[in-house]
Amino acid sequence: MDGKKGLFKVFKDYPIQMCQFHQKMIVKRYITRFPKLEASIELKRICTRLKYSNEVRFTKVLDIWYLKYKDFLNEESINWNTGEITFTHKRLVSAYKSLRTNLSNLFTYKNYSNLSIANTTNDINGGVFSHLKKLAKVHPGILENMKIKIIDEFFYNYNNEL
Repeated sequence: MDGKKGLFKVFKDYPIQMCQFHQKMIVKRYITRFPKLEASIELKRICTRLKYSNEVRFTKVLDIWYLKYKDFLNEESINWNTGEITFTHKRLVSAYKSLRTNLSNLFTYKNYSNLSIANTTNDINGGVFSHLKKLAKVHPGILENMKIKIIDEFFYNYNNEL
């Protein structure tokens, strides 16, 4: 999955793999491509090891990082115009929380290796969904209920071809 929270809820009873590429992009979006803060640089480095790690090791490294920067992450700032108190490094906190929230779904492909799940959605995005996107774009003025029928028919035919 590529991080769409609704999909995680729909398939909660099944083993779900969060796309590691998308997780890295989420973190990158928060801490930027060239982070300046030491904590951000370290978190980016930790993320580069994602595909080479497993859930236990990655969790341990993330926990060590958090303990090291806990006080830094909890620093607060006051907006003097509104009086609102927010995290000083809220983008870094968001990057960490995203990793922490998705952690249980980042290593499904290793935890359920017998299912042959990929660690990214590349096969789906470049294969299955690219054709579906073309179908939807060919008919831009089509009503919502007709789009749903087209998508249902697409997946029905796709499943029968497998």
